[in-house]
Amino acid sequence: MPAVASAAGKTMDESWKAIKRHDGYLPIEDHGLVGDGDTAALVGADGAISWLCVPRFDSDPLFAAILDATHGGSFILTLEDAVESRQYYLEESGVLITELRGASGTIRITDALTLRSGADLSEDVAAGRCELIRRVEVLQGNPQIRVSVAPRGGGAVEGGGGACRIRWALQPHLNLHLFSPEMHGLSSSYSAREGERFHLILRWGEGSSRHGSGAPETLIEETLRAWRRWIAGFNYQGPQEMLVRRSAITIKLLDYLPTGALVAAATSSLPERVGGARNWDYRYAWVRDTALCVYALRRIGMTKTAAGFLTWVLDAIEKDGRPRVLYNLHGEQPPLERIDPSLEGYRRSAPVRWGNAAADQRQHDVYGEIIDCAYQWARGGGRIDSHLWSRLHALVEGAREAWRIPDQGIWEVRTSGRPFTYSAALCHVALERGARMATELGFPGDAAGWLSEAETIRSTILEDAWDPEKQALTEHLGGGALDASLLVLPMRRVLRADHPRMVATTAAVARHLDAGNGLLYRYLPRVSPDGLPGEEGAFLLCSFWLADNLAQQGRLDEAHALYDSLCGRANRLGLLPEEIDPASGAFLGNFPQAFSHVGLISSGVLLSRRDREGRKR
Repeated sequence: MPAVASAAGKTMDESWKAIKRHDGYLPIEDHGLVGDGDTAALVGADGAISWLCVPRFDSDPLFAAILDATHGGSFILTLEDAVESRQYYLEESGVLITELRGASGTIRITDALTLRSGADLSEDVAAGRCELIRRVEVLQGNPQIRVSVAPRGGGAVEGGGGACRIRWALQPHLNLHLFSPEMHGLSSSYSAREGERFHLILRWGEGSSRHGSGAPETLIEETLRAWRRWIAGFNYQGPQEMLVRRSAITIKLLDYLPTGALVAAATSSLPERVGGARNWDYRYAWVRDTALCVYALRRIGMTKTAAGFLTWVLDAIEKDGRPRVLYNLHGEQPPLERIDPSLEGYRRSAPVRWGNAAADQRQHDVYGEIIDCAYQWARGGGRIDSHLWSRLHALVEGAREAWRIPDQGIWEVRTSGRPFTYSAALCHVALERGARMATELGFPGDAAGWLSEAETIRSTILEDAWDPEKQALTEHLGGGALDASLLVLPMRRVLRADHPRMVATTAAVARHLDAGNGLLYRYLPRVSPDGLPGEEGAFLLCSFWLADNLAQQGRLDEAHALYDSLCGRANRLGLLPEEIDPASGAFLGNFPQAFSHVGLISSGVLLSRRDREGRKR
């Protein structure tokens, strides 16, 4: 059943689940996410933290057992005889509960990356305390509890007596401290008693010290209050309401608060096919992904995010003079992509990569993403002054030139550039929205010329991308194969959803890119070469786009059925991956994936609007 939150804040799927591993690894879907606006951690159903980068999302991982069960490093907290578990979030928060049960007893672990007292998550300022608190409660029995803190690459301990410094071999200057009255060193095993409660605290960064800065229970409560203040702005009534709410929180967990950047996912190198080489580092901020996140959050009441994104991305562009595909969290270019041979990869899916070579690509859709975000922000009451307009004006002019030039496209092919239809369509968005802003706000600009060029792009798409044999618009101006990204054209107001060629394209994509059970491939590498070996899973966002088209074409029952089936693929915490294995339903790709949660929110908003319109008729 769909994993959605109940009124009590737990997921509806509260059943106990056996702890199972494949090739020595928990399934990707058997993890939860906690975060503090600086970084995030994956907590497994077995109680182990298998992923945590400190001090921020794109730093070296302190724990990376999800990429190498033997050498990756982890923070293990478990029962010696644990056989089953369940996980849920505390109501309307990013604080996670993991309960473990074995023959000797049951324990509850509360994990929180803590937030400052009074933190306002709607502001682009640091809110995290550089601190992970793990609270352990013995619910039943007298179980044997095992704790092990093993930094990736090794670490040495200095001090003891419940508080020690960890000198991490890979980052010896990081101020890393572990606090626990139950531990002496980095590994312990001991018998606990029913009703017992204790805390393990890991701190890092300049503010870390050997001495506590507050009662752990108070810090957890302050963190809960901060999350609940933020989600109080949530405004949505429609299908899968509680899962939409959880998606909003998940996207916020991927928000780097000091700058307003949003990482595409919390992880690096989780494979798009087990055993395959399509493994990428997603711990950076893509202009496209961030803009779509902003758009989705605005539609459910989270309006402050747009201003932060515009400031971040325009400052980043100003640094080197042109819009890039992606940036690090401070608006600079990420490190060069490299392969790390020291880690075997999830279920031996090598290579593990750090950095992302797509940063050097040209993807012309970024023009449309930025301008559309600015347009939506202005329509919602955001202020665009003359200085901001001058920067936006330059981007609109850039789109006027760029749409005819081949690029690497939305899917970041690693071949020579092509005239991608989607890229041209988003240049249409930049020109059309730019013209609207110039006219409606009275700013200088060639509004008539921009509109004329936008219409030229639309006509070119309808004629040059149309394949009469396939009865579909295709991936390239001039023809090619099917591409699910074209399902976005109605949502970006490039073509009407009921335009005959859009209706035909929707049917062709659903037929030729079908992965079964409502899932779609984004394209087929064997007919659309992308310069990479192997295949990949079904791309979740594309199926949400299909639901959007069905809804706008009047096929509302089909759209609802597809939407509900996609929501049903969320794990028991309401989290979604980038891709799904069509054969098994297992999660693939980096996790959780902001793109997928954007699709869930946006499709829910569209369906709710169509439902209201239907009731009025």
